[in-house]
Amino acid sequence: VYEPVGGGKWIRTRAKDQLEVAQTAFDKKDYSTAFKAARRTVRVWRLSDYAPKAQYLLGRCYEAEHQDERAFREYQRLLEKYPKVENYQEVLRRQFEIANRFLAGQWFRLWGYIPFFPSMDRTAGMYEKLIKNGPFSEVAPQAQMNIGAARERQVSFFNRVDPFHEAVKAYETAADRYREDKTVAAEALFKAGHAYYKQAQKAEYDQSVAGQAIATFSDFMVLYPADSRAPEAQKMIGELKTEQARGSFEIARFYEKKKRWDGARTYYNDVVNILRTEPGSPYAEAAKKRIDAINKRAETRTARK
Repeated sequence: VYEPVGGGKWIRTRAKDQLEVAQTAFDKKDYSTAFKAARRTVRVWRLSDYAPKAQYLLGRCYEAEHQDERAFREYQRLLEKYPKVENYQEVLRRQFEIANRFLAGQWFRLWGYIPFFPSMDRTAGMYEKLIKNGPFSEVAPQAQMNIGAARERQVSFFNRVDPFHEAVKAYETAADRYREDKTVAAEALFKAGHAYYKQAQKAEYDQSVAGQAIATFSDFMVLYPADSRAPEAQKMIGELKTEQARGSFEIARFYEKKKRWDGARTYYNDVVNILRTEPGSPYAEAAKKRIDAINKRAETRTARK
């Protein structure tokens, strides 16, 4: 949307008339004239009763021209400048729909025109703003969930913090803030556990992440035992425990090779404890055999003394 040089037939001397020009032009899909007339209304009569509607039309014009980031900003200005605007909830929904398009992969634009790149960080920022505008609005719970989804889609290499960690924070916030909505709270807690699960798969030497995933899924199963995702959560708990046990088993083997028997026994016992609810696990059976062998060795050494 731009203002060409010359012209002026759209200019009026009263706010009411200027807004009518903007609305009429918008209805005719003459977005250039609509934008100019709406902008003049806001600039010249910013404290009038017509300014909020004009500010709204600025966002609508940008949205109609597929300049979503600029549209979002104009809607944001509307909610900040005129918090008592009648269609507050509609504006929040429009912000939500714009953010959803960016979450789906729509590219942000350089200088508002040149498609540049998708950005999950900027997308998450949009959701954060609209939640701040209305933390308990109709769209706020899903917006909070979508922050988690955006963080999960970020590329770790380009971020100073782990995107999965940020995703977990977003989901945990949703589970806590909207806990009265059981559907949202259950989904948020499950997705927090799943984000931990994916992080654990990438953090081979950080067993604490697997522990956090197990704890989160366990909370989910206690709070929502009838949820259809409970079997999936149980399956992932089993996988995570096996991975934890594998890590402890490898450490135990390392200590055993170094003939540090106490350390080896400690980690083999850790394997058995981790898998105590996973009967028949090969790691547990192997660990028990190694514990027996180490104990027999200790008994033999004691007898010789």
